[in-house]
Amino acid sequence: REALEVGPVFRGGFLEEAPAEKAVRDVDLGLFGVLVALLFFGLTTDPSKVPSPLIGKPAPEFSLPALGDPSRTVSHTDLLGKVTLLNVWASWCHSCRAEHTQLMRLARELKEVQILGLNWKDTETDAQQMLRTSGNPYRVSAFDPDNQTGINWGVYGAPETFLVDPQGIVVAKQVGAMTAAKWQEWSRLHLAAGGAEAAEARDE
Repeated sequence: REALEVGPVFRGGFLEEAPAEKAVRDVDLGLFGVLVALLFFGLTTDPSKVPSPLIGKPAPEFSLPALGDPSRTVSHTDLLGKVTLLNVWASWCHSCRAEHTQLMRLARELKEVQILGLNWKDTETDAQQMLRTSGNPYRVSAFDPDNQTGINWGVYGAPETFLVDPQGIVVAKQVGAMTAAKWQEWSRLHLAAGGAEAAEARDE
């Protein structure tokens, strides 16, 4: 059995790369190409276009203190019995402040839908101050400063909104601010049809 040549070798009067070194270089170049492709995919992929694995499945279980009332517990059981919008928000989030007017309008007009908040990676003082100055559209907000629940719901950032049917099944997800057009789309697809069609909602 021949030994694999290592180091430069002379063939026909010319200095050539040894087979072992060439094989290593080819592998390195291949791995580099894969890493570049993965980096490009990550930088160019819009998280809002990635389907949520929760669609059509029971809402993840959680149990958190209520914002402003740590003696009260907010859990996944609060999602049962009524159509629910679970809105992920934070006082530091500019888009959350922008969508707040829309949430206030929905809270006033929609009697058949409850809006629950998931206050995410926030401080209790800042979150309560925002609700005092801008109004409170939420029946209750769960306080999740450490992403304890957000990670199980696949939260990328704030704002995000999940539509949950009365049986506790996640039927739609919105990444980005909730708009009047998006709510009308959800109403047409999920509420008018009794929630039969479960599809990912995307902010266009």
